[in-house]
Amino acid sequence: MKKFLIIILSLILMTSVLVACQKEDTTNSGNQNTESLEPNKEVESSEEKKTVTVTTSFLYDMVNQLAGDFVNREVIIPAGEDPHLYIAKPNDLQKLTEADMVLYHGLHFEGKMVDALEKVGFSVSEDFPKDALGTMDQDGEIITDPHFWFNIDLYKMATEKAAFHLKELVPEHSDEIDKNLETYLAQLDELYTETKEKISAIPKEQRFLITPHDAFNYFSRAYDIPVMAPQGVSTDSEVANKDIQDTVDFIVENKVKAIFAESTTDPARMEKLKEACKNQGFDVKVVSGEGNELFSDSLAAEGEYGDNFLDMYRHNVDLIAENLK
Repeated sequence: MKKFLIIILSLILMTSVLVACQKEDTTNSGNQNTESLEPNKEVESSEEKKTVTVTTSFLYDMVNQLAGDFVNREVIIPAGEDPHLYIAKPNDLQKLTEADMVLYHGLHFEGKMVDALEKVGFSVSEDFPKDALGTMDQDGEIITDPHFWFNIDLYKMATEKAAFHLKELVPEHSDEIDKNLETYLAQLDELYTETKEKISAIPKEQRFLITPHDAFNYFSRAYDIPVMAPQGVSTDSEVANKDIQDTVDFIVENKVKAIFAESTTDPARMEKLKEACKNQGFDVKVVSGEGNELFSDSLAAEGEYGDNFLDMYRHNVDLIAENLK
């Protein structure tokens, strides 16, 4: 059975990306040192520790917050890379098959790899209530919105689920994991209150968030800020002319002060929106450039501000508030 599973995993990894949208070529290198993101002081040698493999930088940070001292960590898609463009590599198979535990997002964020992940790992979103989940259009098909991390309540549920599985993996550290969980949940509560205050301070008539692709709908509902994006869930699909024009019309009609590039998408797309708005007699600012981009599908690369969830979230909120007030 294990041999059969490895064959299945190999076929999936060699032929599909880890998300719903795929691309045949990419310049991503995937050479991040996954042991250096938000490191904790180790209390056991690496050889003695169990290994947890996760699919994204969000989960890498989550495991680090809960059990960074007690497990080795591996990540499939390195921080700073666009998961929509990531192509699976042969060593990803090794990370999955040699892990003592695998954690993944679920909600089909990992695309065609979901069947394999269900056989070897645990989804941190498996207990989410259906009425808390959003939907979105993907090429004419209505799918569940996988970007749950912009809803703090759902992110807390995911963290609790990760803690549950980590305690099963290293029961000798259950008390420490519970303590870390309690501390981290309190920090997430503080983050929610802080975010609510900052977004509420933006005048209602100026509170509109325009982003390249459709990743901020949970954020929109949580903080009462309308969001619009010309592109769907994918960062690699073609954008219909009608979607572009609808976004331009929305910006002009609502006199939106600024529109935002993302760290894992091409900022030229937002420049095109600016040009189209200018053709209609309205000048809008494009917020972009190093340190001035929103994080959507990945944390920042290691060593940069935003390389953990709390800092990433604050970066986004501060950038939005500063440019829309």
